[in-house]
Amino acid sequence: MTVALMWEARAVPGRGEELLAWARAQEPADGPLLRRETFRAPQDRVLVITWWDAPYDADLPELPEPDGELVTRAVHRWRFESVG
Repeated sequence: MTVALMWEARAVPGRGEELLAWARAQEPADGPLLRRETFRAPQDRVLVITWWDAPYDADLPELPEPDGELVTRAVHRWRFESVG
């Protein structure tokens, strides 16, 4: 089964590039990682999606919370399973 983990954060205004660099520097722990993509959007938002070869309820490494002074709110996280 393929599981996708989504991680989305919004930077303090003007610090979007810093948040993007921080997210790109985060290395996921060893595991059945298939793919990783990083996106940015208006309002200094950053989205990271990782795909894993694992069951939906597997204990998978998540990206951590960035420093509270870098983001405007807590990180949003979602987990999805592939339906083929």
